[in-house]
Amino acid sequence: MIDSGLIGKIEKAKRYAEEKDRISITKFEAKIRGENNDHIVTYDNGKWNCACDYFQGHGVCAHTMGMELILEGMVIPSNQLV
Repeated sequence: MIDSGLIGKIEKAKRYAEEKDRISITKFEAKIRGENNDHIVTYDNGKWNCACDYFQGHGVCAHTMGMELILEGMVIPSNQLV
């Protein structure tokens, strides 16, 4: 039997998940399975990093841009970090 307090928490969690503008991600690490290799992408207070060669030379890559699209509205886009 689920108590009423837990039911309220579940409803609140669903609301948070739907209202993504409430969420502001400050730091994380993710592994992206690329076409040739896995790549580790990190985000730390507005700064992206990826272990791939392209990012090392250009400061942006498909992996970081993909994560920006997934997390749209929850992280600062790299084009606004000037």
